[in-house]
Amino acid sequence: MSFRGILMFASVLMIISGCTPETNKSSTENKVEEYQPAVPLPEFNADSAFTFLKQQVDFGPRIPGTKAHSQCADWMKSIMLSYGLEVTEQNGMMKTYDGKSFNLRNIISVYRPDLKRRLLLCAHWDTRPFADRDESNNDKPFAGANDGASGIAVLMEIARLIQESKPDIGIDFIFFDLEDYGDADGKVPDSWCLGSQFWSKNLHVAGYSPVYGILLDMVGGKDAIFPKEGTSMRYAPGVVNKVWSLARSLGYTMFVNNVGPETTDDHLYINKIAGIPCIDIVHYEVAKMDYMSCHHRHCDNLSIIDPVVMKIVGHVVMEVIHREAAMKL
Repeated sequence: MSFRGILMFASVLMIISGCTPETNKSSTENKVEEYQPAVPLPEFNADSAFTFLKQQVDFGPRIPGTKAHSQCADWMKSIMLSYGLEVTEQNGMMKTYDGKSFNLRNIISVYRPDLKRRLLLCAHWDTRPFADRDESNNDKPFAGANDGASGIAVLMEIARLIQESKPDIGIDFIFFDLEDYGDADGKVPDSWCLGSQFWSKNLHVAGYSPVYGILLDMVGGKDAIFPKEGTSMRYAPGVVNKVWSLARSLGYTMFVNNVGPETTDDHLYINKIAGIPCIDIVHYEVAKMDYMSCHHRHCDNLSIIDPVVMKIVGHVVMEVIHREAAMKL
C-alpha cells in the first residue's frame, strides 16, 4: 500500500471529515435489513485463517522474482483448486518504477461462473522489497504478515467456507500481484498497484460487471481500526455505508464511522479504470493520519497478528456475501 496516498488528501480531509467524532453517524448510512438465513452460516475459523497467513510468511517475503514469490503463487493456486474453484493465472511483463521487469502473477479463482450476479473479493499477495519506513535496515525485506498475507488468508478461509454454505451468487477471488513495489517519493505516477492496473485493463471475463468489489488490506493486526477509507467514499459511498452499517449491527465497533483520507490501493484502479465500484477495508488510524504502526517496517511479522481481527473481517464479508445472495443488503 502506498505511503504517498496518505498525504495526498490528508489536509483537506482533516478539515471536512477526518476529525469527525466516531460517534457521529453519517446521515446517509444505510439501514441493514433484517435477515435470517435458511441455514446458519458456517463460523469463520480464526485458526484456519491464521494457518493460511503463517504459510505465506513461512515462504519468506513474497518479493517478485524470488523463489518465495513463485512458491507462494503455486501454493495459493493449489489451495483454491482444492476448493473446487476455477483457477486461472493472469500474466504479463511489468516494469517497476526502478526499471526492473517482472512476470506478473495475478491469481483468479471463480465460484459459480454460471451466475450473472457476482461479487468481487480481492487482496494483494506480494511483499514490498524493502522496509523503507523503518529506522534501521530499511533496504532489507520484511515478512509482510499483515500487509499482504492477512487479506489473502481471510479470502482463502472464505473460499473454504462457501463450499459448505453454497451462496447463490457468483464470487470472483482475485489475488493481485505487484501492488507494493511502488515509488514512495511519488515521482513516478501510477507506480503502485501494477497487478490491479493490469487486470483492470484486461478483465478476465469480457464485460465483467459485478455488483461491487471489496478489497482487504492489513486486516489482521492487533488493535485494528477500520475507518471509511477516502477513495472508497469517493467512488462507492453507498457500498461503504451499508457494509459498515452491517459490521456495526454485528457489534464490530472497530468499523468506525470516521472518514479517512483517499489512499492509493488496488481499489483505486478497479474504480477508475474498470469502472467497478470497489471499497477498501484497511487498517488506518485517522488520528495519526497513517496506516498501522508497522506499515513497511520489520515489525510487520507474526507477532502483530491477531486472529480474532481476521475472524471479525471474515465474518462481515461472509455476511455480505450471503445477504447479497438473498438480496437482503
